[in-house]
Amino acid sequence: MLPIHKQIALSDITVRREQLRKNNQTLIFTNGCFDLLHVGHVYALEKAKKEGHVLWVGVNSDASVRALKGNARPIYPQEARLYLLNALQCVDGLILFDGTDCARELELVQPDVYVKSGHYALETLNPNERRMLEKCNASIRFIPPLPNWSTTKTLERIRELFEKEP
Repeated sequence: MLPIHKQIALSDITVRREQLRKNNQTLIFTNGCFDLLHVGHVYALEKAKKEGHVLWVGVNSDASVRALKGNARPIYPQEARLYLLNALQCVDGLILFDGTDCARELELVQPDVYVKSGHYALETLNPNERRMLEKCNASIRFIPPLPNWSTTKTLERIRELFEKEP
């Protein structure tokens, strides 16, 4: 079992959120699969952290990643993905979720700011998540993506390298 001290249980979210409010701290939230952590992820998370005081990251469970990306994914199991994100200084809290969207978690988190990569736009956000963000009056911000960095592109590069092997 890997030590993941930044993980927040669903049952603890409300109390932790209230503590942040009492301390006048801005809560930023983002979410994703983080299936194969790469430079683009770290870049976006570091930029997201600059939008407020505390950054919580929702992480899709293994079942959730399979539902979204297919049976060949995730590359790394959820424990490994949580452990890698836990090691990042910019990440203050991690919330593992099972659904294909995190609307339920957003309702509990009530973020002040919601951040997504610039690969998204307001119109392409998950509609359930967008409705919940609007309900809790979260400011929605998009971080311009770091060019040429995505899990898909990384996997393509790896495949190309193996195809070149004699």
